[in-house]
Amino acid sequence: MNKFFTISALFLVSLTLSAQNAYTFTVIKENPITSVKNQASTGTCWSFSGVGFLESELIRMGKGAYDLSEMYIVRRNYEDKAIKHARLHGNLNFAPGGSFADVIETLDVYGVMPDEAYNGLHYGSETHNHGELDRVLKSYMDGVIGAKSLSPVWSKAISGILDSYLGEVPQAFTYDGKEYTPDTFADELGLNQEDYISLTSFTHHPFYQPFAIEVPDNWRWALSYNLPMGELMEVMEHAVMEGYTIAWASDVSEAGFSRNGIAIVPDEEAPENAGSDQAKWLDLSSRERDAEIRARIGRQVLTEKVITQEMRQQSFDNYETTDDHGMQIYGIAQDQNGNKFFMVKNSWGETGAYKGHWYASYPFVSYKTLSIVLHKDALPKAIARKLGF
Repeated sequence: MNKFFTISALFLVSLTLSAQNAYTFTVIKENPITSVKNQASTGTCWSFSGVGFLESELIRMGKGAYDLSEMYIVRRNYEDKAIKHARLHGNLNFAPGGSFADVIETLDVYGVMPDEAYNGLHYGSETHNHGELDRVLKSYMDGVIGAKSLSPVWSKAISGILDSYLGEVPQAFTYDGKEYTPDTFADELGLNQEDYISLTSFTHHPFYQPFAIEVPDNWRWALSYNLPMGELMEVMEHAVMEGYTIAWASDVSEAGFSRNGIAIVPDEEAPENAGSDQAKWLDLSSRERDAEIRARIGRQVLTEKVITQEMRQQSFDNYETTDDHGMQIYGIAQDQNGNKFFMVKNSWGETGAYKGHWYASYPFVSYKTLSIVLHKDALPKAIARKLGF
């Protein structure tokens, strides 16, 4: 098996889950990805998924397979976030989370590095663990803001903390026998932030116009173009079928996103989901029903809700849909009933029934997508024109 293509050749025909899983998937389209990574005990999914997306872009562009540094991106963004947090007198989310803009929109400023040049493991651990680092940074920034007046050296201390935990950023590094800086490395790879676009779908802003999605981790206030839900799904399917992958920000907090590699939106009112004891099912509390749904996902194929634009908006407005997690979409499959699923690469290590990969149903993606990032060339021409491209 090619180590940069983590799906077995068996997936090219079909995949039958282990005995506890009722789904059988047949691949329709699968695009190249690099190996599954593990963000471990960190809140850096946005960097792992964004970097994985860039790695797939390099394969698509014919540049070859690279293992880029997630922690270099994390390091640079923590410094930027600290400065903005201070300038706003502490009125900005200062936490480990981020958005794809922190990976894509910094390309021209900070470039990229290979993981071998900066792996961020400078604190005696073989896996990423930012529990102490995050607390130290937050405590320091609380002190800076609490002082009511900024000293001229406060930002140097942030850099010192990051140097201690993640390592100093080298001014230059050697890769394949050639010396680079992060900027010259990005230039040679041909990565340009202007080639990419962020999309979303909500009705509290006009369609076909950009706006900053109002979630705490969008601390850069990065803009996403707004599409109707149907057109957003059209873009995603078209992109995958044309050979592109997608950086995908989604809510994974609800019962439908299971830890065994399936993400669906079960219809709680469907009699077939309730089973033979429908009365008992209807009498369960919402918490009990969520627990029952989690237990059933994988063991049986559940009927899903029909998603509307209004449902998307309501879920966002009442805080049910939150900016939980970043992943990478790289393929499309269908189950034994012909229902389509996006194939997803996660960053939780090789866990679950699919060793770090998920199958997210079209209803789930329609309902729970916060935003996506993809190459502008992946847009269908008619939609690109509506957006002014």
